[in-house]
Amino acid sequence: MSDTVIIVGAGLAGLACAVRLHSAGVPVRVVESSEEVGGRVRTDVVDGFRLDRGFQVFNTAYPEAGRVLDVAALDLRAIPSGVIAFERGRRERFMLPWRHPSQALSGLLADVGSPLDKVALAALTARDIALPADRLRDGRERTTQEELRHWGISQKMIEKMIRPFLAGVVLERELETSSRFFHLIWRAFARGTVGVPALGMGQIARQLATRLPPGAISLGTPVIAVSEDGVETAGDGTIPARAVVVATDPAMAAALYPGLEIPTMRSVTTFYHAAPRSPMEDPTQIVDVEGHITDTLVISDAAPEYAPPGRALISTSVLGVLSAGDEPRVRARLSQIYGTDTSGWEHLATYAIGDALPAMPPPLRMRRPVRFADGRYVCGDHRDTGSHQGALVSGRRAADAVLADLG
Repeated sequence: MSDTVIIVGAGLAGLACAVRLHSAGVPVRVVESSEEVGGRVRTDVVDGFRLDRGFQVFNTAYPEAGRVLDVAALDLRAIPSGVIAFERGRRERFMLPWRHPSQALSGLLADVGSPLDKVALAALTARDIALPADRLRDGRERTTQEELRHWGISQKMIEKMIRPFLAGVVLERELETSSRFFHLIWRAFARGTVGVPALGMGQIARQLATRLPPGAISLGTPVIAVSEDGVETAGDGTIPARAVVVATDPAMAAALYPGLEIPTMRSVTTFYHAAPRSPMEDPTQIVDVEGHITDTLVISDAAPEYAPPGRALISTSVLGVLSAGDEPRVRARLSQIYGTDTSGWEHLATYAIGDALPAMPPPLRMRRPVRFADGRYVCGDHRDTGSHQGALVSGRRAADAVLADLG
């Protein structure tokens, strides 16, 4: 029998698993069906524009990222900590005062809630910043909607600022996500710097891949079955393995492991447009209170490397699976939001991500099993939480399970 552990899938979870096993001296081979590492966290280059596959950001407050990545080498381009809420032709800016002292009054003056609402939100935020993550993870569980009302935040503030912001984070507008995950992600946004690597989100996976030995990753190698002896591929026959870790999307994982319990998945579609100039003066994210779109950002204002000189790149996300046929109505809404004529903008690409994030309603299992059967394991954000943090942690957990079982 081969001593090699095979990891099926070269997304963040699979690569994190492979790096952990390799560092422990275990021979690994990563097999990936596509022609590039990264899974959902990839970047395409189109006519000089860097297009992440769906709008994504990196958060420096994710502890697992700090453990497994050289964050400085990612050369992050920060995105301001706050949002602009757009509703009925009006924009309201709400910035985190400790991140942007010069704009500290923006939150106080914004018509998104009463002074008592803002005090309540400040108290919630201060509590989340101060408490260890384990305390938040073990706290009383409700839906996010119920939790916000429990903290005394009015429905007006929920509707005008919190719901539209969180819709782009958890990919649902009903606020039915577990309050435990809400507090963890709110803590991360309050404590960390949010941004994108200068050369695109795909740099995260590429960095992990460089920590594996040459030849350890086989691209363009679809796996069609997992057996006790290894994996069966579409082109290379059976590859023997001592153990197999499936690190694919949930649907493929369930196909390879019949009977595997997987969560419902959330979907989102991102539209990219190129403009001759930026319609904004800063790269603050705009959220649509009315929900015609979810959010939009001139990403090249934050990361100039995302666009060729003299051009601007606008990233816009909408919940659900849409197509290029929906682009005209998105473009029309962008004209209202940015207050400019968008008819001359170039539509670069549409990315519909059907399995973007796992749904996380209560009761939320933040640690799903990574052992499936003898010698067979599984990882991915669907085993932990729907975030880069969850994907990386699940990869480590699967690797640790393999190491424990192999002795």
